[in-house]
Amino acid sequence: MELECFIVQNGAREIIPGRTDRDWMDAFTNRFPYRCLPLTMANSTGWELIVPEDITIEWNGGPLATDITITADKPGAYVDHFVQSHFSHGIVTFHTGYLFRTQPGWALWASGAPNQVKDGIMPLTGLVETDWLPFPFTMNWKMTRPGIVHFEKGESFCFINVVEHKKLDDIQPVIKPIEADPDLKAQFEAWSTSRAAFNSSLVNRDPAAIKQAWQKFYHKGELPDQTEAPSDHMNRRRLKPVKLEGLE
Repeated sequence: MELECFIVQNGAREIIPGRTDRDWMDAFTNRFPYRCLPLTMANSTGWELIVPEDITIEWNGGPLATDITITADKPGAYVDHFVQSHFSHGIVTFHTGYLFRTQPGWALWASGAPNQVKDGIMPLTGLVETDWLPFPFTMNWKMTRPGIVHFEKGESFCFINVVEHKKLDDIQPVIKPIEADPDLKAQFEAWSTSRAAFNSSLVNRDPAAIKQAWQKFYHKGELPDQTEAPSDHMNRRRLKPVKLEGLE
């Protein structure tokens, strides 16, 4: 299956597979957040669209489009075709430069990069039916307070992923007692007992527990009762880089 990215504007943005690293995760002691596999997998489950120039955005808190000022930090750089104050009320609009096309039934989920924190501004999220839409969408951010924010060259301004969204309406959430699935209950109890024992060992400064640092059942795809786990467990995303086609 292909995610087709048709260029509709000069200077279309670079697209790269999602990056796992985050500055705030790097700043933690022993880079602790990287031990959370759901966190790192989310960071890299999609593609990033990249900011081409250092940009400064200033909002005075007013409701008008003119209350936002956008400038390129590099003298002579032209960013009006890339980022604008279009919708007013502190909203900043980025143009991707692409018209995206997905397979029938699949849509594009567009937002900011997962678990990426940016002070003073937040990404808005959109679900776009790119299996039929004949025009591009924009990526929008909302200023959270008056002030100044910076987007640096090389950082992500949009994160895209494909979802088979039309099948979601067929899914029925059901709340059940854990006893309804005896095998799952046994697995949960084995994990709970193991987790309590491991945490107790850490509190008691047990050398083996300290060396292990954290339990790696999920990271390794192992079940706590030592039975075989699913063979298709993933602990690293390997998205394909963008391929150029029909371009000189």
